[in-house]
Amino acid sequence: MAHPHRRAGAATSASGDPDWQAWSDAWTRHIPLLTGRHDLCVIVAPGAGGGAPACFYPDARRIEVDAAHVGAPDVADPRRAGHKRLVPTAYGLLVHEAAHAAHSRWNTPPGTPAVVAAVADLLEESRAENRQRGRRRGDRRWLRHTVTTLLDPGDAPVDDPWHAAHLAALLLARVDARIITAKDIRGVRAAVTTILGRQRLRRLRDVWRHAHTVDDNDAEAMVALAWQWCRILGIDPHRQPEPPQADPGQFAGQLAQALTDYLAHATGLSPTAYTSGQIAARHGAPGWWIRRDPTDTERSAARRLAARLQRARTHQREPDTRPSPVPPGRLRTRHSITAKAQIAAGTVPTATPWQRRTTLPPPKPTLHLAVLVDTSGSMHPYAAPMSSAGWILAHAARTNHATTTMIGFGSRATLLVAPRQQPTHVLQLQAAGGSSAFIEAVKVADQLLRLRQPGRLRMLAVVSDGDLPDTEPAQRLITTLDQAGCAVLWLRPADLAGHTFTHTTTILVADPIEAVDAIADAAVTAIERA
Repeated sequence: MAHPHRRAGAATSASGDPDWQAWSDAWTRHIPLLTGRHDLCVIVAPGAGGGAPACFYPDARRIEVDAAHVGAPDVADPRRAGHKRLVPTAYGLLVHEAAHAAHSRWNTPPGTPAVVAAVADLLEESRAENRQRGRRRGDRRWLRHTVTTLLDPGDAPVDDPWHAAHLAALLLARVDARIITAKDIRGVRAAVTTILGRQRLRRLRDVWRHAHTVDDNDAEAMVALAWQWCRILGIDPHRQPEPPQADPGQFAGQLAQALTDYLAHATGLSPTAYTSGQIAARHGAPGWWIRRDPTDTERSAARRLAARLQRARTHQREPDTRPSPVPPGRLRTRHSITAKAQIAAGTVPTATPWQRRTTLPPPKPTLHLAVLVDTSGSMHPYAAPMSSAGWILAHAARTNHATTTMIGFGSRATLLVAPRQQPTHVLQLQAAGGSSAFIEAVKVADQLLRLRQPGRLRMLAVVSDGDLPDTEPAQRLITTLDQAGCAVLWLRPADLAGHTFTHTTTILVADPIEAVDAIADAAVTAIERA
């Protein structure tokens, strides 16, 4: 879920950075124009904002903006008025926090259930921006730039009423606040309506539209609206005082897809490119992991596996027909006329007038293979062989209509080999720590290769002893993949105790090389049987 952008208590975030002092000073001088207040200071520094892109600390009378959204200190001169056009997102973040500083003048009363407080803060996001736009209409331009920064696909991890309502308050409410347009979030509205229903969404809209009319210091009204929001969603804060949490055993659904589509469109990217960029930024390998040149043995192994995959695609030839630009064969009149017209027009003919019978291999679907590697300390002997396997699989798949990815999971999920890429170096993964990120790794693999999408050849291979901290939600994810038609191959070291999951093909392997061979054999077999 999104970080709150207004926090009580003293600011504990990053202190001022000398390289960014000019930005801090310039925006501190500028903030009275945005807020009407002369008691605020602004800090621009790497890591500022306490984990959020930007944050307002009311008690400290301080606004922090993460310098990552500016870029470099010399990208613009913050003392000049035109600098905001060069850093629209960062300046939009400043305007957003200025809206809180100017209009979020209420505090949640003590004793308010956490779920009610969370809803009240959620409603405050669009309320503050609405007030800021009403007072300074030109700020709408900059607030629009912040939406893609303040939102995250993780704001909709599952398709349930709580998260659908959360997304509605973040986006649909901003339409009524006149920050974005209804056209911008057409797909999000459809997904939210599917989950909540029209009647319930209409009642929630009445709540946030009422919130837009509440005075800046009326905490009682905001909390009352938050209670009403909970009742509409069927939540009793007395019995359920904490905000509902997403079930880790469920995959993201249409809410996340609609939000991703919106964010991708807003940033000028395709949904696939946006998702890949987000995953690479969050799950990239640490910089201290070693990257080395592939050995001759690894290059040879890649060529052998590529040859096996090629044979698997062509091992059984069948009679078929193939178009041809020249005889012999059966003349196709329409295409013959098209070819003559192309020649008469002086263009290179692309039509194929003849059709001949031939023996061809049957068409095979593209194999989508995700390999998850346990990088906990107990799997240390498998680190080096699986590092090689990732490079070998990527290069063998290049010319064989296959897409592979490799993800390590330990204390965090790490993207080792991205899909549709042929790495020039072998990334040597490091095995240490626990294995708590398995669930995250499975969801990343599903995002990258769409393992639940029917009509494609999919396989998930896991190299792990299965000693995971959350076996129940992990099992639900595996079962979901199995029911969606994605084969799950689990390779367990024979010398390690662990857990065996159902709905998998589990193989005990005696050594790491055997695990690599088993993955290659499974890939070849899957293509042959497709």
